[in-house]
Amino acid sequence: MENFQLSLLFQIIGIGSASGLVFHDTSLFIISDNSSYLYEYQMVDQKLNKIALVENPKENILKKEKPDFESITLKGNRLQMYGSGSTEKRNTTISYHLAKKQVQEKSIVALYASIKNQLKIGDDELNIEGVIFKENEIFLFQRGNGAQAKNGIITIKNKGKGSISFHPIDLPKIENVVTSFTDAILVKDKIYFLAAAEDTTSTYADGNVLGSVIGSINSSTFQVEKTIQISKNHKFEGLTLYQSSEKEIEFLLCEDNDTEALNTNIYKLSLAIENEDN
Repeated sequence: MENFQLSLLFQIIGIGSASGLVFHDTSLFIISDNSSYLYEYQMVDQKLNKIALVENPKENILKKEKPDFESITLKGNRLQMYGSGSTEKRNTTISYHLAKKQVQEKSIVALYASIKNQLKIGDDELNIEGVIFKENEIFLFQRGNGAQAKNGIITIKNKGKGSISFHPIDLPKIENVVTSFTDAILVKDKIYFLAAAEDTTSTYADGNVLGSVIGSINSSTFQVEKTIQISKNHKFEGLTLYQSSEKEIEFLLCEDNDTEALNTNIYKLSLAIENEDN
């Protein structure tokens, strides 16, 4: 994973504070952590559609009121979005059916409360930044940017209704600050993740951005295989598979600019994989 190329692919006007994305067919679906819309950017036509996730949707929602959607993944024909759980306003999951254009909302207060209780994670420490569905399990990626710096993967058996386990993950430092999860996806049996270093010990307050890394984790053993720093000044928060070959894998990334500006840069990250098994 030593060889990589990061480039700005395009900019989308109309989306701010992008926090997650999914590439599907020729569309890029994007969530924002301070918006109650799901955005669909049609890459061929360069057209942006806004999909309301709640009644009376808003953009640039006040920090204390925002649902803080930080995780999005494709499960079958549904896009699943999760709130971070970092405040009482952020305990909702929403699914969007791509074919039927239907939105379903569900409270996950009980699930997050159970996670915090069983795993001894404080109310001010829980911060879910990524979600993966693998067979009959759900993987939730806990961002350890609180005082305990508790990075890890929370696994829930039986499609979210079974036992809960926590797998602590040691992530690299940037300028002596431990990076913490910002997103993760499953490609075949390998987890690819983003992590950023932010000079803060709060899951609520933003800090000075020190850079981002990408890495891979074995999805069975939860061992970190490789990591590489890809930026010194970006806080990349969204990761999706774009295309791949035997020698190269390409991802699309989005960046949370932590401002009210309604524009989002989409980056392409290319990784050489010819020596990945060496």
